[in-house]
Amino acid sequence: MLYRALILIVCWVGPADALVGGAPAADGTPAGRSVVLIVGSRGNSCTGTAIARDLVLTAAHCVLPGADYKLVEFDGARQPILRDVVEIARHPDFKLDSLLAHRATADVALLKLAGPLPGAVVPAPLAARASVNVDDRFTIAGNGVTVRGDGRTGGTVRTAALAATGRPGTLQIRLVDPATRGERPGLGACTGDSGGPAFEEDGGRFAIIGVVSWSTGPGGAAGCGGLTGVTPLVLYRNWIIETARRLGSALEK
Repeated sequence: MLYRALILIVCWVGPADALVGGAPAADGTPAGRSVVLIVGSRGNSCTGTAIARDLVLTAAHCVLPGADYKLVEFDGARQPILRDVVEIARHPDFKLDSLLAHRATADVALLKLAGPLPGAVVPAPLAARASVNVDDRFTIAGNGVTVRGDGRTGGTVRTAALAATGRPGTLQIRLVDPATRGERPGLGACTGDSGGPAFEEDGGRFAIIGVVSWSTGPGGAAGCGGLTGVTPLVLYRNWIIETARRLGSALEK
Protein backbone atom coordinates (compact mmCIF):
# COMPACT_ATOMS: atom_id res chain seq x y z
CA MET A 1 0.00 0.00 0.00
CA LEU A 2 2.89 2.36 0.68
CA TYR A 3 4.20 2.01 -2.87
CA ARG A 4 0.67 2.53 -4.22
CA ALA A 5 0.26 5.77 -2.26
CA LEU A 6 3.68 7.01 -3.37
CA ILE A 7 2.98 6.40 -7.05
CA LEU A 8 -0.21 8.41 -6.87
CA ILE A 9 1.94 11.34 -5.79
CA VAL A 10 4.80 11.08 -8.25
CA CYS A 11 2.79 10.43 -11.40
CA TRP A 12 0.61 13.56 -11.02
CA VAL A 13 2.11 16.53 -12.82
CA GLY A 14 0.85 19.98 -11.97
CA PRO A 15 0.95 23.20 -13.96
CA ALA A 16 4.46 24.31 -12.92
CA ASP A 17 7.22 23.92 -15.47
CA ALA A 18 10.69 23.37 -14.01
CA LEU A 19 13.29 21.27 -12.30
CA VAL A 20 13.05 24.60 -10.58
CA GLY A 21 13.32 27.84 -12.46
CA GLY A 22 11.52 27.06 -15.72
CA ALA A 23 13.25 23.94 -17.12
CA PRO A 24 11.32 22.24 -19.94
CA ALA A 25 9.95 18.70 -19.97
CA ALA A 26 12.42 16.36 -21.65
CA ASP A 27 10.57 13.07 -22.25
CA GLY A 28 11.88 11.57 -25.50
CA THR A 29 14.80 13.98 -25.85
CA PRO A 30 18.38 12.65 -26.13
CA ALA A 31 19.13 13.71 -22.54
CA GLY A 32 15.81 12.44 -21.18
CA ARG A 33 15.67 8.95 -22.70
CA SER A 34 18.21 7.52 -20.24
CA VAL A 35 16.53 8.86 -17.09
CA VAL A 36 14.40 6.71 -14.78
CA LEU A 37 12.36 7.28 -11.61
CA ILE A 38 13.24 5.43 -8.38
CA VAL A 39 10.82 5.15 -5.44
CA GLY A 40 11.40 3.83 -1.94
CA SER A 41 9.06 2.13 0.50
CA ARG A 42 9.66 4.93 3.03
CA GLY A 43 8.19 7.54 0.72
CA ASN A 44 11.25 8.98 -1.03
CA SER A 45 11.76 9.35 -4.74
CA CYS A 46 14.96 9.92 -6.71
CA THR A 47 16.27 9.89 -10.25
CA GLY A 48 18.62 7.39 -11.87
CA THR A 49 20.29 6.85 -15.23
CA ALA A 50 20.29 3.63 -17.22
CA ILE A 51 23.90 2.67 -18.01
CA ALA A 52 23.02 -0.84 -19.24
CA ARG A 53 19.77 -2.51 -20.22
CA ASP A 54 19.43 -3.89 -16.66
CA LEU A 55 21.55 -1.50 -14.59
CA VAL A 56 20.83 1.97 -13.19
CA LEU A 57 23.28 4.50 -11.75
CA THR A 58 22.06 6.75 -8.93
CA ALA A 59 23.22 8.42 -5.71
CA ALA A 60 24.04 6.26 -2.69
CA HIS A 61 21.92 8.47 -0.43
CA CYS A 62 18.89 7.64 -2.59
CA VAL A 63 19.00 3.94 -1.70
CA LEU A 64 19.93 3.82 1.97
CA PRO A 65 19.53 0.53 3.89
CA GLY A 66 16.24 -0.18 5.65
CA ALA A 67 13.84 0.30 2.72
CA ASP A 68 12.85 -1.43 -0.50
CA TYR A 69 13.32 0.29 -3.86
CA LYS A 70 11.68 -0.05 -7.25
CA LEU A 71 11.75 1.68 -10.61
CA VAL A 72 8.60 3.34 -11.90
CA GLU A 73 7.81 3.24 -15.59
CA PHE A 74 4.78 4.89 -17.18
CA ASP A 75 2.73 3.41 -20.02
CA GLY A 76 1.14 5.42 -22.82
CA ALA A 77 -1.75 6.42 -20.55
CA ARG A 78 0.67 7.60 -17.82
CA GLN A 79 -0.24 4.62 -15.65
CA PRO A 80 2.65 3.48 -13.43
CA ILE A 81 4.38 0.11 -13.79
CA LEU A 82 6.78 -1.03 -11.06
CA ARG A 83 10.04 -2.78 -11.92
CA ASP A 84 11.85 -4.91 -9.33
CA VAL A 85 15.39 -4.25 -8.13
CA VAL A 86 17.25 -7.46 -7.27
CA GLU A 87 20.49 -5.98 -5.89
CA ILE A 88 21.77 -2.59 -4.72
CA ALA A 89 25.48 -1.83 -4.64
CA ARG A 90 26.50 1.33 -2.74
CA HIS A 91 30.06 2.59 -2.96
CA PRO A 92 31.82 1.43 0.22
CA ASP A 93 33.34 4.88 0.86
CA PHE A 94 30.00 6.72 0.96
CA LYS A 95 29.45 8.69 4.19
CA LEU A 96 26.02 10.18 4.82
CA ASP A 97 27.24 12.73 7.38
CA SER A 98 29.65 14.18 4.80
CA LEU A 99 26.86 14.50 2.26
CA LEU A 100 24.55 16.26 4.73
CA ALA A 101 27.30 18.83 5.32
CA HIS A 102 27.70 19.32 1.54
CA ARG A 103 31.17 17.77 1.72
CA ALA A 104 32.51 15.45 -0.94
CA THR A 105 31.82 11.74 -0.54
CA ALA A 106 31.35 8.68 -2.76
CA ASP A 107 27.64 9.31 -3.34
CA VAL A 108 27.31 6.62 -6.02
CA ALA A 109 25.22 3.44 -6.22
CA LEU A 110 24.10 0.86 -8.77
CA LEU A 111 20.72 -0.87 -9.01
CA LYS A 112 20.57 -4.27 -10.73
CA LEU A 113 17.13 -4.87 -12.22
CA ALA A 114 15.20 -8.13 -12.39
CA GLY A 115 14.78 -7.73 -16.15
CA PRO A 116 15.74 -5.43 -19.02
CA LEU A 117 14.38 -1.93 -19.35
CA PRO A 118 11.92 -1.19 -22.18
CA GLY A 119 13.29 -0.24 -25.56
CA ALA A 120 12.29 3.41 -25.10
CA VAL A 121 14.97 3.74 -22.41
CA VAL A 122 18.41 4.30 -23.97
CA PRO A 123 21.42 3.51 -21.72
CA ALA A 124 23.98 6.30 -21.49
CA PRO A 125 27.77 5.86 -21.51
CA LEU A 126 30.14 7.04 -18.79
CA ALA A 127 32.12 10.13 -19.75
CA ALA A 128 35.88 9.84 -20.12
CA ARG A 129 36.55 13.43 -19.00
CA ALA A 130 38.97 13.68 -16.05
CA SER A 131 38.86 17.43 -15.31
CA VAL A 132 36.35 20.28 -15.23
CA ASN A 133 36.98 24.00 -15.62
CA VAL A 134 34.96 26.98 -14.38
CA ASP A 135 32.11 27.83 -16.78
CA ASP A 136 32.15 24.41 -18.46
CA ARG A 137 28.53 23.59 -19.36
CA PHE A 138 26.66 20.44 -18.39
CA THR A 139 23.07 19.23 -18.64
CA ILE A 140 21.35 17.84 -15.58
CA ALA A 141 18.18 15.78 -15.83
CA GLY A 142 15.72 14.62 -13.21
CA ASN A 143 12.20 13.70 -12.13
CA GLY A 144 12.16 16.12 -9.22
CA VAL A 145 9.61 18.67 -8.10
CA THR A 146 9.14 21.99 -9.83
CA VAL A 147 7.95 23.66 -6.62
CA ARG A 148 9.87 22.93 -3.44
CA GLY A 149 7.69 21.05 -0.95
CA ASP A 150 5.01 20.14 -3.51
CA GLY A 151 5.47 16.46 -4.41
CA ARG A 152 2.59 16.67 -6.87
CA THR A 153 4.80 18.67 -9.25
CA GLY A 154 7.33 15.82 -9.67
CA GLY A 155 7.41 12.72 -11.85
CA THR A 156 8.25 14.26 -15.24
CA VAL A 157 11.77 14.24 -16.69
CA ARG A 158 13.15 17.76 -17.14
CA THR A 159 16.56 19.08 -18.09
CA ALA A 160 18.59 22.21 -17.41
CA ALA A 161 21.89 23.50 -18.80
CA LEU A 162 24.15 24.65 -15.96
CA ALA A 163 27.72 25.97 -15.62
CA ALA A 164 30.52 24.90 -13.29
CA THR A 165 31.45 27.41 -10.60
CA GLY A 166 33.86 27.74 -7.68
CA ARG A 167 36.79 25.31 -7.81
CA PRO A 168 35.54 22.22 -9.62
CA GLY A 169 37.63 19.11 -9.01
CA THR A 170 37.55 15.34 -8.90
CA LEU A 171 35.70 15.25 -5.55
CA GLN A 172 32.83 17.63 -6.18
CA ILE A 173 31.43 19.94 -8.86
CA ARG A 174 29.11 22.84 -8.12
CA LEU A 175 26.80 23.98 -10.90
CA VAL A 176 24.77 27.18 -11.28
CA ASP A 177 22.32 28.68 -13.70
CA PRO A 178 24.63 30.82 -15.90
CA ALA A 179 21.95 33.51 -16.00
CA THR A 180 21.72 33.95 -12.23
CA ARG A 181 25.07 32.54 -10.94
CA GLY A 182 23.27 31.23 -7.85
CA GLU A 183 22.75 34.76 -6.52
CA ARG A 184 19.01 34.85 -7.24
CA PRO A 185 16.49 32.05 -8.02
CA GLY A 186 17.32 30.16 -11.20
CA LEU A 187 17.50 26.74 -12.77
CA GLY A 188 18.70 23.92 -10.53
CA ALA A 189 18.05 20.53 -9.02
CA CYS A 190 15.40 20.07 -6.34
CA THR A 191 13.77 17.28 -4.31
CA GLY A 192 13.58 14.10 -6.40
CA ASP A 193 16.40 15.09 -8.77
CA SER A 194 19.04 13.49 -6.52
CA GLY A 195 20.84 10.66 -8.28
CA GLY A 196 20.13 12.11 -11.69
CA PRO A 197 22.84 12.58 -14.30
CA ALA A 198 25.10 15.48 -15.08
CA PHE A 199 25.74 15.01 -18.79
CA GLU A 200 28.39 16.38 -21.10
CA GLU A 201 27.38 16.54 -24.76
CA ASP A 202 29.69 15.52 -27.57
CA GLY A 203 28.29 15.59 -31.08
CA GLY A 204 24.72 15.11 -29.89
CA ARG A 205 25.62 12.17 -27.63
CA PHE A 206 25.17 12.59 -23.88
CA ALA A 207 27.68 10.92 -21.53
CA ILE A 208 27.48 10.92 -17.73
CA ILE A 209 30.14 12.91 -15.92
CA GLY A 210 28.51 12.79 -12.47
CA VAL A 211 25.39 12.35 -10.36
CA VAL A 212 23.37 15.04 -8.61
CA SER A 213 23.89 14.89 -4.82
CA TRP A 214 22.45 18.07 -3.26
CA SER A 215 21.15 21.55 -3.89
CA THR A 216 20.85 24.93 -2.19
CA GLY A 217 18.75 28.01 -2.65
CA PRO A 218 20.20 31.33 -3.87
CA GLY A 219 23.18 32.56 -1.88
CA GLY A 220 23.68 29.16 -0.29
CA ALA A 221 20.39 29.26 1.63
CA ALA A 222 18.32 26.13 2.18
CA GLY A 223 16.21 25.14 -0.80
CA CYS A 224 16.58 24.93 -4.56
CA GLY A 225 17.47 27.19 -7.46
CA GLY A 226 20.95 28.14 -6.26
CA LEU A 227 23.80 25.62 -6.33
CA THR A 228 23.48 22.07 -7.64
CA GLY A 229 26.11 19.76 -6.13
CA VAL A 230 27.38 16.95 -8.35
CA THR A 231 29.54 13.97 -7.43
CA PRO A 232 31.87 13.44 -10.42
CA LEU A 233 32.46 9.86 -11.53
CA VAL A 234 36.17 10.14 -12.33
CA LEU A 235 37.27 8.58 -9.00
CA TYR A 236 34.52 5.96 -9.05
CA ARG A 237 34.57 4.90 -12.69
CA ASN A 238 36.60 1.74 -12.05
CA TRP A 239 34.28 0.74 -9.20
CA ILE A 240 31.27 1.17 -11.48
CA ILE A 241 32.87 -0.91 -14.25
CA GLU A 242 33.97 -3.68 -11.88
CA THR A 243 30.62 -3.79 -10.08
CA ALA A 244 28.71 -3.91 -13.37
CA ARG A 245 30.90 -6.84 -14.42
CA ARG A 246 30.20 -8.64 -11.14
CA LEU A 247 26.47 -8.08 -11.60
CA GLY A 248 26.62 -9.41 -15.17
CA SER A 249 25.61 -6.16 -16.88
CA ALA A 250 27.08 -4.91 -20.14
CA LEU A 251 27.73 -1.15 -19.87
CA GLU A 252 26.88 1.21 -22.69
CA LYS A 253 30.04 2.31 -24.57
